Amino acid sequence: MILAIETSCDETAAALLDSSGRLRANVISSQAELHARFGGVVPEVASRRHLELIEPVVREAMEEAGATLEQLDSIAVTQGPGLIGALLVGISAAKAIAWARGLPLVPVDHLLGHVAALYLEPVALQPPFLCLLTSGGHTLLLDVREHTAFQLLGTTLDDAAGEAFDKGARLLGLGYPGGAALDRLAREGDPGAYRFPVARLDGLDFSFSGLKTALFYEVRDLEPAELERRRADLAASYQHAIVRALVERTLQAAERIGARQIAVAGGVAANSELRKALAEAALAPIELCTDNAAMIASAARYLKPMQPPGYLDLDAYASRQLA
Repeated sequence: MILAIETSCDETAAALLDSSGRLRANVISSQAELHARFGGVVPEVASRRHLELIEPVVREAMEEAGATLEQLDSIAVTQGPGLIGALLVGISAAKAIAWARGLPLVPVDHLLGHVAALYLEPVALQPPFLCLLTSGGHTLLLDVREHTAFQLLGTTLDDAAGEAFDKGARLLGLGYPGGAALDRLAREGDPGAYRFPVARLDGLDFSFSGLKTALFYEVRDLEPAELERRRADLAASYQHAIVRALVERTLQAAERIGARQIAVAGGVAANSELRKALAEAALAPIELCTDNAAMIASAARYLKPMQPPGYLDLDAYASRQLA
């Protein structure tokens, strides 16, 4: 049985996965309300909150699974990328539990974790497949040939899609988290009301900075009353442009590599329009789209564990060089 811990950003999460791949517990404590007053995640605040939550979240997961420390076979933890202070809280907790029990520890890359969410029921996808991994920090097209590695086909040259959603929500005066608020408002609007640009780039890369600027100009040029009247249309049209860019590039990538299966993971995979547009793809379950420890446990099943005391000097990393 694997106990996994995830603290890469503003969710404190713990999960237990048994040897058959069955998820026994998946506990997530979100800090969204804490950071809403700031309009985004404050790293130092997030780190301190993780310190407060890590023990009760792990305890709750153990209780939910009906498991004891004696039943654990290994500990898994997110090593990066993410906020360094937040990651170090999870890594320290994982080291402490593993060392105290004499257990191996499995460091997991956060991006590999998002892909590994697709290996869990009810999706239970197996490589090879093309994965659109899109979140607040990353927008990637990945050729997944095996459980433990992938090849990068395309990435964003500026903002990630999730970041574009959050910045667009801020321009429209919506709350935090912005992506979910914009998605809700867009359902009330006309996606054809505005024709926002979709970047045309060579290769399979993305760009969302021009789209964000176009929304800024539209909002700036509207009187307050008119902005209020057109807010839903702006949200729907802006969302439509982001989803169009994601879908077009994904289909191009699938054709280029001859992919028989397309999958979508990451926080933006929860977006309602994207899920409709790629309804034939393997879609990560909504509860496994945002940061969670179940995906970290899923990835850990296929990775080589570190034996004690080799992991005691394990460090976190904020970013990952993709090639």
